[in-house]
Amino acid sequence: MATASNSTNVDLPPASDIATFCLNCLAIIPLAKVLDYTTDQLSMRVGETIGGLLNATFGNAVELIVGVIALKQGLLRVLQASIIGSILSNLLLVLGFCFFLGSLRKPTVDQKANGEKGIVVKNLYQSFNLDHANVTTGLLTVVFLGFMVPAAFSAQGGSEDSTLHLSRGTAVMLLVTYVAFLIFQMYTNPEGLQVTPRNLKSAKITSSHAETEEEEEEEDEEVPDILTSIAFFGLIGATCLIGVCAEFLVDSLDGLSSEAGISHTFIGIIILPIVGNAAEHVTAVSSAMRNKMDLVIGVAVGSSMQVALLVAPILVLLGWIIGQPLTLDFEIFETAVLFVSIFVVTTLIGDGKSTWLEGWVLLTSYVIIALAFYFVQDTTN
Repeated sequence: MATASNSTNVDLPPASDIATFCLNCLAIIPLAKVLDYTTDQLSMRVGETIGGLLNATFGNAVELIVGVIALKQGLLRVLQASIIGSILSNLLLVLGFCFFLGSLRKPTVDQKANGEKGIVVKNLYQSFNLDHANVTTGLLTVVFLGFMVPAAFSAQGGSEDSTLHLSRGTAVMLLVTYVAFLIFQMYTNPEGLQVTPRNLKSAKITSSHAETEEEEEEEDEEVPDILTSIAFFGLIGATCLIGVCAEFLVDSLDGLSSEAGISHTFIGIIILPIVGNAAEHVTAVSSAMRNKMDLVIGVAVGSSMQVALLVAPILVLLGWIIGQPLTLDFEIFETAVLFVSIFVVTTLIGDGKSTWLEGWVLLTSYVIIALAFYFVQDTTN
């Protein structure tokens, strides 16, 4: 009997790190959507001020949770890459898909210039609040300055200790800047700048469509779908489950890199941001298809700003607390790519309109960047 019992003890092969990574990525995507939904439901009940803080706290919860776990395990290179990758993913990939699909699916309609009644022409572009876009892109230029100075200081020959202190001081100022933006958005200049799913109105097209506009405005006034207690426990539960999945995901990064033959930099800049921002990607694209371009700018460009002004400084300061020397001294190539990406996006949205060609340009830029980071793996591993 003992022999038979021993014969049933079969050692199972260890799970593949690639499989572990993929399964946890697939698990995080719907959990991120639940997190986004429950946050929005709570925001409707607690008012705009606390709701804004909730959105700021949990809007990039996946990136923050993954970042904290990577920081605890000392995967600083992956963490730095994921910060840059999240910004690039939102600015180029998400915004590119929104511009490309939104312009083809929901064109604005203008009356013909000669004033003939009943004759309209379709212009394949969408418009958005230029003031709001300018505020967020202006803050992104400050972000680039905050990221560039430590990198340039280190390249100039600054010591590691000096670069670390400079990064921490810069992180404090970036975090203070984000607090100033929240005050600006919710108190001093709320009109036309605070973009939420509840107060966003459909873009106006022509005076002859006034009745349609009123119907769309009524539809946009959303009310909570679930009880506050359900939303609260859903928020807590989704956050805890994301933390568990993120733990397994981060543990599999080294094995994924060696098994798949890709660098930690490529994983951090390309793969992790796509997974972490998947829910926001869907929200932004669906909003673009419904011609809600102010919401698109708020999700895509605003999320990039949140990562840079909120997530990155928090991780640097948390590393200071737990003894992990995380700095804002990014690779020169990453800093250059970030500068060019911010410049391209700022140029394209500077007229307050978007076309499918502009979306194609952003998507092309992202693919080129992804290829570049894939081929630098030998120098970054």
